[in-house]
Formats: sequence, C-alpha cells, structure tokens
Amino acid sequence: MREAAPPILSVRDLQVHFRIKAGGAWPWSPARILKAVDGISFDIHAGETLGVVGESGCGKSTLARAVLNLIPATAGSIAWMGREMTTASSDTWQAARADIQMIFQDPLASLDPRMTIAQIIAEPLRTHRPAMAEVEVMQRVKAMMGRVGLMPQQINRYPHEFSGGQCQRIGIARALILEPKLIICDEPVSALDVSIQAQIINLLKELQKSMGLALIFIAHDLAVVKHISDRILVMYLGHEMEVAHKKALYAAPRHPYTQALLSAIPIPDPALERKKVIQLLQGDLPSPMSPPSGCVFRTRCPLAIARCAEEVPALRRLSDQTDAACLLA
Repeated sequence: MREAAPPILSVRDLQVHFRIKAGGAWPWSPARILKAVDGISFDIHAGETLGVVGESGCGKSTLARAVLNLIPATAGSIAWMGREMTTASSDTWQAARADIQMIFQDPLASLDPRMTIAQIIAEPLRTHRPAMAEVEVMQRVKAMMGRVGLMPQQINRYPHEFSGGQCQRIGIARALILEPKLIICDEPVSALDVSIQAQIINLLKELQKSMGLALIFIAHDLAVVKHISDRILVMYLGHEMEVAHKKALYAAPRHPYTQALLSAIPIPDPALERKKVIQLLQGDLPSPMSPPSGCVFRTRCPLAIARCAEEVPALRRLSDQTDAACLLA
C-alpha cells in the first residue's frame, strides 16, 4: 500500500505569521500578528494527490509557498525525503526544488511575455542542469510539449499568442521538464472555462499516472478536487477543519464547514437540485489578525455552543479515514 512507504513530504504544525505594522498617527503602537497558516500537518506519499480546499483568504496559497520556502515558516517542521528542511541552507533548497515544482493560478501572468515557449519550458533545465547540451535541451522541450498537448511548431511563439488553457499547458510543461517527484498546483484551473478545467485536470491525472507524480492540488471548489484527489484537507482561517479520504469526505462529511461547502456543489439533476438544502454560512470570513476565540469557525457555525468559544478543538481521529477539528463531530 502507498501509505506503508515513508512519505516524500511530511509537514508538522506548520505556522506562517506576518508582523503587520500599526498604521495611523501612533508609530509606537505595537505591530499586530496576522496568522495566515496556524498549525497545519499532513503527509504526501509518492503518486498521491492531496486536495487542499477552503474559501479565499484561508491560507491555501501561503501554505503552498511555505512548503517551497518561497516565504519563511514561523514555526513547525517540513521534511522532504526524510530530511528536515526548515533549517536547510539556500543551496539545499535549490537542489530540492528540482524535485518540487509549482503550477500557478493565472496561466498567462506566470509566463514571461518576453520569452518564447522554448525558452520558458527550457528555463528549469538551464537553471538546474547547466551542463546539458543545447541539442538535448531542445529535444526534451519538444518531447514535453507533445506530452502536454502542444504542437512542436509552436515552439518559437510567445505566451500572448496562446489561449488560457494552452498557457496552462505551457506552465505544466515547465513544471514537468525536470521530472519532479512533487508538483504543487495552486488553483491551476480557477481562471479557466469549465470545459478547459476538465481538460487540464484529465491531463494532470494522465501525467501523474505515467510519471508517478505526487500532487498538492489547491482549489476553493470541492467539486473540482473530487476528480483528482485521494485525500482532502479542508482549511478555514489558517486551520485544518477536516482531513479525510475522498470517498469518506463526500459520503459523510463530519465538520460543519465541510458540510456547508459540499452543500454548495451544484447537482446535474434539476429535480435533485431543487430539493437540495443549501447550508448558507452567515457573515464574512473573520480577519486573521483578530480571529475568534476557541474554534475559529464558531462565529459562522450553525451548531456552535458556549464551549466552542472557550476551547480550541484539536484535529482528532473520528474513523479510519477521517480526522476533524470539531468538539461536536
């Protein structure tokens, strides 16, 4: 079984806090702390996909960047292939990034408009394998273009000459050219049409199967991650609300926040859609600079009791396939 092997990535109690300088007329006022990620733990095994979902502003992208050390972690542990990385040198991280790549949310904005497609896809090879001959570099670029559904004759075109879906394929080719072990997908389909979303997700699944990739797939839509994830981590205000295998989460969600997110997924059958009860969340997402006491979800939770304001619920095992951070689950 996949879980029997050691994880390639292990994250424990990861925290990312930012000091926000006080504004106004009092420069001596103390800085405030914004807790973007506050105690996230998970493992990723080879060939596995972990979906990370939650509303905008819940810390998903900050988590992704902290895993790659693009922003420093405030506390916690990140272990890659069994090696502790939170105290690793920049050279160690540079070597590790050959095996950990990222696909960004905006397919066009993530590509340099001054570079051709050949230069964009080849850039990781020139960075991590500078001794590779130019002929071999171009051979690998053309081969990878074919794998992601791009034509070799497009190799000297620029990003503005491609559609959004094609630009995302270019981003995927760039991420895959080094044959990494893990790819972090930061909402890679949110800027695309629904039909193109399905094409990109199917492409990622095919490439994962053929290359043995592990994926962290970030999205705000549970309907999207359902088709690609093995396990799903639900985040709210920087905290883990629920971590479960896909079938268990969609069949019997345990946390009220997960239940609300699932109730918002449209059902293709009009008769069932009309009968569905949508669990609307009241109010807005609280500020991460002044989160509620106790359970951070309690101000919007329909089941909240007085105890929820006093205790911070720990993530606890509810079944073989589900963990949830709820006092009432």
